[in-house]
Amino acid sequence: MKAVVVTTPGGPEVLQLQEVEDPQINEDEVLIKVEATALNRADTLQRQGKYPPPKGASPYPGLECSGTIETVGKNVSRWKIGDQVCALLSGGGYAEKVAVPAGQVLPVPQGVSLKDAAALPEVACTVWSTVFMMSRLSAGETFLVHGGSSGIGTFAIQIAKHQGAKVFVTAGSEEKLAVCKDLGADVCINYKTEDFVARVKEETGGKGVDVILDSVGATYFQKNVDSLNIDGRLFLLGFMGGAVTQVNLASLFAKRATVQGITSAHLLYWARVP
Repeated sequence: MKAVVVTTPGGPEVLQLQEVEDPQINEDEVLIKVEATALNRADTLQRQGKYPPPKGASPYPGLECSGTIETVGKNVSRWKIGDQVCALLSGGGYAEKVAVPAGQVLPVPQGVSLKDAAALPEVACTVWSTVFMMSRLSAGETFLVHGGSSGIGTFAIQIAKHQGAKVFVTAGSEEKLAVCKDLGADVCINYKTEDFVARVKEETGGKGVDVILDSVGATYFQKNVDSLNIDGRLFLLGFMGGAVTQVNLASLFAKRATVQGITSAHLLYWARVP
């Protein structure tokens, strides 16, 4: 088969399409003929040599894909040859075929094309596991997602609204905020022109929000803590604004706050939780 190979850490020019061996499936895996894959930040970090694939994973980039099942392992009962699916991967989406544990495979949602389904698994599993399974966002609570117009953000807005939460978002332009508003966001904050902490406090009567989903990291950490309600939950997905910061621990104690983090590798576990 053909696959995109990272020949050496670097920029996009280090990616080359090469002939490689077909993947071999285990008894609990399926082989997917890839229709489409998606681009995630972790893929760019892997290309740069900053995010090596987990031990035993495919060496090729690509953390999600869609396609048609070609082969089924003997211990797999849910899927059959010919099923159109999408999947969360530990790697290998940038190839014509990929072997995937059956528990990481998802049906293509009704009304979504097979091609478009390639961009669903990573955001769906990320948002569901972090916001609902681990941060326990409930109907009637308030939720802030930074980068509301991103893949994570747009999915988070819709599912949080569907679950009955009041949704706050930040984004860097009025155009992006308009997209968030159309998707159902209740409070849209331009972080370039407005202090999101003050706006959150204003909109919540000084209380703060119950759950925050953040990929900025260091530069937002104290601001996020200050934006939390009592018993608030802050979930960190990345550190685009830096990985090292100082924090006033007293503010964490006063809020009885919970701070959690996750990597793409951990999502593979949560994706298999019934």
